[in-house]
Amino acid sequence: MIGARGCLSKLALAVAIALLPLAASIQPAGAQAPEGFAAHESPRPLPDIRFENGQGEAMSLADFRGKVVLLNIWATWCAPCRREMPTLDRLQAALGGPDFEVVALSIDRQGRPVVEDFYRELGLRQLGMYVDASGKAPRDLNALGVPTTLLIDRQGNEVGRLLGPAEWDSPEMVSFIRGQIQRPSGASLRPVSDEQLASNIVRRPVASSRSSHCLPMTGRHHLPSSKETLT
Repeated sequence: MIGARGCLSKLALAVAIALLPLAASIQPAGAQAPEGFAAHESPRPLPDIRFENGQGEAMSLADFRGKVVLLNIWATWCAPCRREMPTLDRLQAALGGPDFEVVALSIDRQGRPVVEDFYRELGLRQLGMYVDASGKAPRDLNALGVPTTLLIDRQGNEVGRLLGPAEWDSPEMVSFIRGQIQRPSGASLRPVSDEQLASNIVRRPVASSRSSHCLPMTGRHHLPSSKETLT
């Protein structure tokens, strides 16, 4: 009887060891990228863009190393951004902490004053305030329009991006982001094909400034002022 139990224990141990590679390959909940999110085959390095926080202090992406970051490039004159920002505020409230932060980076040329007014108007309380008045960040990050959102791993590498607005506090998105926080460092998402990426861009047109989609930036520094607010 004892011998039989010993054999069963050894068999169970052998099965457990054999299943370890399979368990390691299973993606955590929320690992599947939502529609429109372009995931890279492997994390891509990013330039260390620089900006100011709400107190006017100089910062860069390097200051967020060790956290999973959702970097959202936006502007107060962008109507889709206006609709999206409260969802980012709620996402930060739900998941923000030592392991994750939403970095909403404004590219308004007027700087902090217009962003502060915007935050007060919309009642944004969870999001930190970050501003790149130079407008260099979109060019350095190859962002085609606003809003553009990058998912960045703990080492500061881009895992993927989404062009256009999203409901970041939806159950699907919260599950997706939570899954990325739990992923091993350096892990990549399941990449989309070039055809899928092209299809996502077609479904998210950038030509119409009054659409519900992302807005094109027409030049290196040709960004609308706050007086050119869209409705």
